Amino acid sequence: MLFDFQAFIEELREKEDKKQIVEKYESLFGTIQGDLKDQPRYTDYLAKFTPQQYLTPEELENDFDRDILQKLVLGSFSSDYELKKDEKKKGFELFIAVKSWDQSVVKTVSELRSFQILRLYEIYIEEQVNLHILMHEDEEEKAALTAEREMRLKKWNAVLETLDRDEKAAAAHQEQEEKLGDLMGQL
Repeated sequence: MLFDFQAFIEELREKEDKKQIVEKYESLFGTIQGDLKDQPRYTDYLAKFTPQQYLTPEELENDFDRDILQKLVLGSFSSDYELKKDEKKKGFELFIAVKSWDQSVVKTVSELRSFQILRLYEIYIEEQVNLHILMHEDEEEKAALTAEREMRLKKWNAVLETLDRDEKAAAAHQEQEEKLGDLMGQL
């Protein structure tokens, strides 16, 4: 697998500018053990996002957990996303939009390279750890972050509900055309 959660935590522990994140988290919640899916910030929030199939780079198809990456993207406060059907490629493209200062970058997961996907895991997990700490330290922040989480979950559920709307409309139109043709044939 492309991403190793425990190796990433160890890497954070060793970096002078990042080790305080792990130290602070562990002082509040205990030692970080297990896999990403074992963490409370995953089970309490990210696990609530129902994954949807999307296109990935063919050469990396089995190299990373696409569901976890999608949940990290959907749950992130630092980027935005869009899921669009690509008729040519016969699947959904997951677009990720990141804005930094005056620049905005939009990429699809299917066009990313392994080091970019690995970096996304790192950025999003670090963000989730920091937000978990912040929610524990400040009640006002906790309320605001909880509201933001709920809004992101509602947005995703709305996206899922409308994904196949165009396909259903086309199928209904086709069915109407067939019925109309049958009626015309009876005349």
